[in-house]
Amino acid sequence: MSPNPPFIYAPPDTPLDVIHLDDQILAVNKPSGLLSVPGKAMEHRDCLETRVKTAYPDALLVHRLDMDTSGVMVFGIGKAAQRHIGGQFQKRYLEKTYVARVAGLVTNDTGTVDLPLIVDWPNRPLQMVDHERGKPSVTDWTVLSRQEGVTRMELRPLTGRSHQLRVHMLELGHPILGDRFYGSSEVITAADRLQLHAQTLHLRHPDGGEWLTLNADCPF
Repeated sequence: MSPNPPFIYAPPDTPLDVIHLDDQILAVNKPSGLLSVPGKAMEHRDCLETRVKTAYPDALLVHRLDMDTSGVMVFGIGKAAQRHIGGQFQKRYLEKTYVARVAGLVTNDTGTVDLPLIVDWPNRPLQMVDHERGKPSVTDWTVLSRQEGVTRMELRPLTGRSHQLRVHMLELGHPILGDRFYGSSEVITAADRLQLHAQTLHLRHPDGGEWLTLNADCPF
């Protein structure tokens, strides 16, 4: 495992990529390299939440993605929608699908990683497996393709722990390419960004409860 490396925050200067907007829900495609929420340092204030609220003042944060992860992020328009969608995240009523490219050729075609996670306090924000103190963490996975020592996978987290997909793939023996927290130097330099993308989010609409699927095409 690599140490937590220093980095210079240089978020992409790209316009908001809105993938859905109605009177209850705003969904955007977050680019890799942009924080979801402001950091403590002044140089870390630029983030997706700030950019969204500049354009849509009534939009309220519901969840987060890691800075290095791209893909679907949803905001509630108003407090009632925020509570409704937030409740779906909390109770795991919705479905999330990610695409990842990992190092090596995964042998099986499908599987589940069920390993409890807890923060590695001396090395925050890193997480680690801890069977005694860790919180339940479960990820279903399916191989999409294999090519030249790399496996493309669909990941479906059934829980929402910090760095869950990164650590679960590492424990599977196939770290996500470009992972500067958990990858070896070879894994880190194998891609110009973390090869993890939140591709779909399937949730119930706050107004009426109809199922809504939000999709952001994978950029790699």
